[in-house]
This record gives sequence, C-alpha cells and structure tokens, in this order.
Amino acid sequence: MKIIVTGSSGYLGNALVKKLKEQHEVIGIDILASSETMVIGSITDKQLIEKAFRGSDVIIHSAALHKPQMSTHSKQQFIDVNVLGTQNLLESAIRHKVKSFIFTSSTSTFGNALSSGDKKSAVWVNEDLRPVPKNIYGVTKCAAENLCQIAHQESGLNCIILKTSRFFAKEKVMKHAIPGFSEENIQAIEYLYRRANISDIVTAHLQAMERASEIGFDQFIITATTPFQESDCAELVLDAPATLEKYYPSYKEIFAKLGWKMFPSLSRVYANRKARERLGWEPKHSFSEIIENAFS
Repeated sequence: MKIIVTGSSGYLGNALVKKLKEQHEVIGIDILASSETMVIGSITDKQLIEKAFRGSDVIIHSAALHKPQMSTHSKQQFIDVNVLGTQNLLESAIRHKVKSFIFTSSTSTFGNALSSGDKKSAVWVNEDLRPVPKNIYGVTKCAAENLCQIAHQESGLNCIILKTSRFFAKEKVMKHAIPGFSEENIQAIEYLYRRANISDIVTAHLQAMERASEIGFDQFIITATTPFQESDCAELVLDAPATLEKYYPSYKEIFAKLGWKMFPSLSRVYANRKARERLGWEPKHSFSEIIENAFS
C-alpha cells in the first residue's frame, strides 16, 4: 500500500513515516528536509501534490501551522496552509481515488468551550462538545475538519478526523504558569486529563487507516484514558487531589517520594471512549502506568 504523509519532518509525521515504512511504501511531504521526507514542498503547491498523489492508497495529513507559530505567521498564512492546503489534498485524493484520508486535528479546536461558564464544574470533553475556536489556529483547524466532512458527503471519500490532545515531549507553558511543578510532574498529571504519548497517537492513526472504509466519516478524540468519570467534574474543580485519591489511594505517598504535587483543580477532562469503542484503539500509556512504574 502506498501512503502519503504530510508534515513528515514534524514530530508526529516523522514518527508516522518510521512506523509505516515497516510494512508500506511511504512518501513523506514537508517544506523542511528530514530523513523521513522524500518530497520537499508545500501542500499549497497543487502541482507538487498532484504528482506525489499518483498511485496513492491512503493520505495521512498531519502538516499544519500550529498555535506556537501564531507569533511568527499571519492569519492569511494560517488560512493558506491549514485550510487551502487541506482542500488541495482532498481534491487530489478524490481525483486519484484514494481509499482513505486521515486528518490530524487538535483538541485546541474546542477553544472557549473548554472553560465552564460558571466555573462550578470541569468540562467533560467528548465529541459531542461544540467547538468554539478562540484563535486563528482553532478556526483554521475547524474549517479543515468541515472540508473533510464535505468531501465525504460529496464524493464518498473515507475521512477520519483525529482530534489529538497534547503529546509533545517538552512543554513550557504549564511550567511557567504553575511555579514549583517540574516538567515530569506536570506531564504525569496531564495524563489524567489532556495528554497522550506519541506512540499512542501513531497507533490511533494506524487504527483509523484500518477502520476508515468501514466507518466512512467520523471524528475521534485521541488522548490517554482518564480514570475520571463525567460525574466527577464538579468535584474536580473544587478538590482535584481528593478526586484523584478515590481512584489511586496511594498516589499522595508516591508523589511525596518523587517530590511531586497535584494540581488543586482541573477545569476539563478529555474522554477517549468513542475512539476506544469505534476505532478499536487502546492507548498503552496512562497515569496508571506512571504510578505503577514510579520506582521501577
């Protein structure tokens, strides 16, 4: 099977190409050169896309301008890459009768919907939550999702949207926002509500490829499995440590030995139930794994 991966020089695209090359012919496309990029160019270049797509079976579209680039790129550039670039790919996929189109989106599309208006309850984030973008990145990713849906409706192209939660190895935003928490401490806590491991993100894409023809069109939140239930949301805002202790009675002792602390409150929780049930995806990495392997 011939698979196109856009954004192949990026963190996710690079990992996808390496994994897919084990069993498939893979063409990586990116504006930057890398060991996993075979075609250097932009997804805004229709001629380049047309040439690369010949004989392709699956498209994994992970290329994008991301939130950190809002300070270096204009809104028009975001529209050109994230919206028009996606439309270019969809049109080529339809012309070349590609079997399935997997689009890597983001939970950032939910934007202002991630904040509860009354602050009395954490937001339970599943696929039924309506996105309310709060910046150009969210707007363009939502627009690209809608283009995928239209492509499916009009042509029958199998399109799966994967709304990934945080998965980059190093994060600085939380570290600066909450002094006194180490990077490892923050990442461990994020596995409770907003993080996934890069290897699990990759397997989600593989499962999407496997199930695309059966599903046709759908979108899935891709995140580590939280121990929390929707019924915990009110308590999570008031006392997240007490809520966590219900599921992991020994966590305080383990955190103390590691020099870690728990956030006093959580404002949202991403849920992956739909992806586990409909895609058949099972993430291997979780908060439970961290606790179990803390001293191994």
